Amino acid sequence: MSLRDRPLTPMRSWWPDGPLAVPATPLDRRRLLHETWLVLGVGLGASAIYSVLTILRRLADSRPLNQQASQLNVSQARQSWLDLTYQLTGIALALVPVLLALHLLHREMRSPATYLGLDRHHVRTDLTWGLGLAALIGIPGLGLYLIARAAGLNTQVVAADLGHHWWSLPVLLLSAVQNAVLEEVVMVGYLYTRWTQAGWRLSHVVLGSALIRGTYHLYQGFGGFVGNIVMGLILGLVYLRTRRVLPLVITHAVLDIIAFVGYALLRDHVSWL
Repeated sequence: MSLRDRPLTPMRSWWPDGPLAVPATPLDRRRLLHETWLVLGVGLGASAIYSVLTILRRLADSRPLNQQASQLNVSQARQSWLDLTYQLTGIALALVPVLLALHLLHREMRSPATYLGLDRHHVRTDLTWGLGLAALIGIPGLGLYLIARAAGLNTQVVAADLGHHWWSLPVLLLSAVQNAVLEEVVMVGYLYTRWTQAGWRLSHVVLGSALIRGTYHLYQGFGGFVGNIVMGLILGLVYLRTRRVLPLVITHAVLDIIAFVGYALLRDHVSWL
């Protein structure tokens, strides 16, 4: 029997509709964990380390956090064509950890995308979950940001500062989708699979992923840290329920599109942004 044809190993789930199944693997616990640290190290894990350093630098600043700014999607060059090249290159390179994670999983399964629920077999259901979760998370998330900023616990998040170019809004859309694919495939689909194969309890898998997610947003302040931990917990539990990453990608993409594009369109008209 080939490795790809081996039966799935059931792991206990928090949900009553069946176990969370992961593919059998020849890798032992140590190699599995080493692999996950390396995948994190070339992407989101490195971002988490830099984010911790950034918040320490911000706290050492004489200004309170709410008088400091966290800038996302910023211009990289004065020449429009060169700035666009920078933006597209950054988006493409940010997806390398996703390709690496899928490549590593492909050694043990025929179609990692299908296993993770990135296929188009349940698009209508995925859209329903995704849009519903975006509303559930987005509205309270905005409230948390405003409260944390008013309390001096969060920076002002400048979600878009690309200037006025014909390509600014399309790039913001691509950036939002890139963030969603990167974070949900790696932090949920890949890590949940590998850490479960390594024998971690599901509670530790969900909490560990959510804590890392919160940490790489810590550069924004403590509101961003807490808000993204809560988001990670909700999306993780939904993944255990649906066994699909695509609804999470849709949720995350919608939230970032609203944040990026909304900020770009409203920043000159809404004072509290």
